[in-house]
Amino acid sequence: MSEAFEEEELFEHHRIVCDAGQEPYRVDKFLMDRLPNVTRNKVQQGIKDGFVKVNGKEIKPNYKVHPNDEIVVALPEPPRETELIPEDIPLNIIYEDADVLIVNKEPGMVVHPAYNNWSGTLVNALVHHFQQLPTMKDNEGRPGLVHRIDKDTSGLLVIAKTENAMSSLAKQFFDHSIERTYYALVWGVPKDAEGTINVNLGRSEKDRRVTVAIEDGSRGRTAITHYKVIKELRYVSLIKCNLETGRTHQIRAHFKYLGHPLFNDATYGGNVLLKGTQFSKYKAFVDNAFKLMPRQALHAKSLGFVHPKTGKHVQFESDLPDDFVSVLNKWEHYVKYE
Repeated sequence: MSEAFEEEELFEHHRIVCDAGQEPYRVDKFLMDRLPNVTRNKVQQGIKDGFVKVNGKEIKPNYKVHPNDEIVVALPEPPRETELIPEDIPLNIIYEDADVLIVNKEPGMVVHPAYNNWSGTLVNALVHHFQQLPTMKDNEGRPGLVHRIDKDTSGLLVIAKTENAMSSLAKQFFDHSIERTYYALVWGVPKDAEGTINVNLGRSEKDRRVTVAIEDGSRGRTAITHYKVIKELRYVSLIKCNLETGRTHQIRAHFKYLGHPLFNDATYGGNVLLKGTQFSKYKAFVDNAFKLMPRQALHAKSLGFVHPKTGKHVQFESDLPDDFVSVLNKWEHYVKYE
């Protein structure tokens, strides 16, 4: 199973048994006809990821179904049929008009409901505060969302409040014309003070939750991150990143690839002492810094785009959150007085 979860981690969503008189028919087209709200691309990707089996075996998208074939679609998340639950969760709204909403997301808040996080998400808050938010095609259950950031990443998100805004913003993301600047604290000091990381990213074959760099471009998707070192602190560096593409965990995976994982990023190996001595005083300092910021040091600092209604460029900025500032100050003080 190339990039799929192991069998015991999958949850059965659909089981279809073909009729005794079933004519030969491509399985991807067959499933498109039988399953609600799916596209051919979505079906084909699910087959490639090993989420679709016929008679207990993995197949290719061009497999032709036969009489009495048993088709099972199993996905990493269990099926859920209940509606989104509106929840009165405070939102840090920094701008709002009739078309768009800009939210400064707190670290620790999941953006949309998913397995193990059906409540307490940004979307639960949005459906409480706003009525009839639009939903992008193939993005059911995520009203207003045209992009997202990780649970433990803080910072700016734009929410579409109308169908026109949804369409306009989605196209800008697709065209890579939206300006997105992130600040990251990484281990070590990159060799080049500024540069571009242009390396494909894809799901790890060992763990689908992890994104890995694929140097030879044999698979994965194009991923481009422009960066500049803002501050060198000997053991860590404050980096400004501008995303040209927006892949899952892009900055986290790209800096892991460079050999400079984000500070306290447990998924990508940044939650251990990677630079500096093993002296007990220094180790205690690093452990205290981890406790101050118990997440990856990543913040979506600015967001710029063409307003869907006015056609004018708008730009939004956010301050680094308290935990990020505290850790940054701690490193600056340590380097200055060690």
